[in-house]
Amino acid sequence: MKQAFVDTNIVVTIRDTEIPVPEAGQVLIRVVVSGTNPKDWKVPQWFEGQNLTNQGDDIAGYVEAVGEGVVGFQKGDKVAAFHQMLTPNGSYAEYAIAREHTTFHLPSSTSFEEAATIPLAAMTAALGLYQKLSLPLPWNPASESLPLVVYGGATAVGAFALKFAKLSEIHPVIVVAGKGSAFVETLIDRSKGDTIIDYREGDEAVRAQIKAAAGGRPIHYAFDAVSEKGSYQNLGAVLSAPAKITTLLPVDKGYEVPAGLNFAHTNVGCVHSATEGKQVGDIEFGAAFFRFIGRGLAQGWFSGHPYEVRPGGLAGLEGGLQDLAAGKASAVKYVVRIGETEGVKEA
Repeated sequence: MKQAFVDTNIVVTIRDTEIPVPEAGQVLIRVVVSGTNPKDWKVPQWFEGQNLTNQGDDIAGYVEAVGEGVVGFQKGDKVAAFHQMLTPNGSYAEYAIAREHTTFHLPSSTSFEEAATIPLAAMTAALGLYQKLSLPLPWNPASESLPLVVYGGATAVGAFALKFAKLSEIHPVIVVAGKGSAFVETLIDRSKGDTIIDYREGDEAVRAQIKAAAGGRPIHYAFDAVSEKGSYQNLGAVLSAPAKITTLLPVDKGYEVPAGLNFAHTNVGCVHSATEGKQVGDIEFGAAFFRFIGRGLAQGWFSGHPYEVRPGGLAGLEGGLQDLAAGKASAVKYVVRIGETEGVKEA
């Protein structure tokens, strides 16, 4: 099969490799479309000097085979899945491996392109809101005002956080965004006090406008889907203790956390493996919430992120990842159709 590997310089190499065999608890998926994520170009730089890795984690395709003990899936099922990060056999290939509990069925109405935008980003948003911030779940929604700041609302993770917040009746949501604000507007409810603040006006303006948007009410929760360029510093300056902030990247060790603020790092990898404590709960949460997402797609109350198909299949990855690194993607996820790769035969 064809498989793509990403190096430190964001150069993609396509190689011929053997089709993997699923182990116990694993699902082998024939990949139709793969999504991309910022981590796909960042990780090779963080681990410079290590072996090239297939960085793809967002899978959409058909079940090809299942490992021992897998129930609920069979060959030919239309599925999406979250590949275990930093492990072999990712989605930048004709066939990929996923764990049973991070795989979910897709309705016939959902395109593979849309599905490939969902697994990593949507689960990151869900973990941040419900496991790290402990906010009300969609099936037990908020019954009173619950201000929430989402920093980076046009990013895929931020947008999914907004979708879940709406399902949970969490309002008002104060969204910090930039050129993707028009897209963010489609995800909020102005009638319930939701609003958008433009980060391009500068840090002081952002802080002042967040406080003004809260209308004098204390803000105890924030989801930082940016986690750099002053984002969590701005949040730390406007939240009222006791407060919780979840970030996608670890907080700088040199940052002095204000008293009464609790920073939590949301690592989506926790849905794959853990050894003790609440992290084990993250695995079970992930298993349940992926099924919930599948139900939402089937019933029409949940959808994926806007996407752009990068032409050429796996050969289009390099340009897509370089554009991600250059910050060109706004309110869009890049996806690739594996069947467009030279040398791949459509099944």
